[in-house]
Amino acid sequence: MGEEDTVTVDQNSYGSGKGKDSLLRNRRSSSPLPPPPQLSSKVLTLPTVLTLGRVAAVPILVATFYVDCWWGRTATTSIFIAAAITDWLDGYIARKMRLGSAFGAFLDPVADKLMVAATLILLCTKPMDAIVLGPVPWLVTVPSIAIIGREITMSAVREWAASQNGKLSEAVAVNSLGKWKTATQMIALTILLASRDSSFERLLPSGIGLLYVSAGLSIWSLVVYMRKIMKVLLKKK
Repeated sequence: MGEEDTVTVDQNSYGSGKGKDSLLRNRRSSSPLPPPPQLSSKVLTLPTVLTLGRVAAVPILVATFYVDCWWGRTATTSIFIAAAITDWLDGYIARKMRLGSAFGAFLDPVADKLMVAATLILLCTKPMDAIVLGPVPWLVTVPSIAIIGREITMSAVREWAASQNGKLSEAVAVNSLGKWKTATQMIALTILLASRDSSFERLLPSGIGLLYVSAGLSIWSLVVYMRKIMKVLLKKK
């Protein structure tokens, strides 16, 4: 029976309540679904340009970090803050102006990981001077290993999931826990970079604390993703 035959049957039975329900269900099922968000065919959209700017800012961040004067410290902190703002801004513009692109979707997490990893490594090269304990070489190193290790692992897992089926890709999609992890990372690193200046050194304990919170969220989110993956794999058996 084709579509025309189905409509004829529904019209003939319209007088009964069952016929009405059948016609309403048919109309609901035939209503068009909202189209998926379209990706821009352009490569260099405004969000992508902002993302490329973050990538280009990484070597400048490294150079200013080792300038041992007030303007070097100010420049390093300002570059990182600008990168954190554009990280949010490019996503907002891509959604609101429908300027998302496949290249931008690939490049955005790469730019974030480069900026965060570079900043963590830079901070590890100059041990923090804890107020109570004095210089502690491992104070930033331990959470940095946890954060960078998690990012490397998740990148590999997402690459593998993308080559499998759709359910695995859904299992590793970014969730609210990952967003909280990113937010605490950005705030912690901003505070740690700013606290290198004597005017803000009293903020150091809060920056260290937030960095450990971020490391904890990183490990927790990794465990959550792995549990989702295991559920999908066990269902396939």
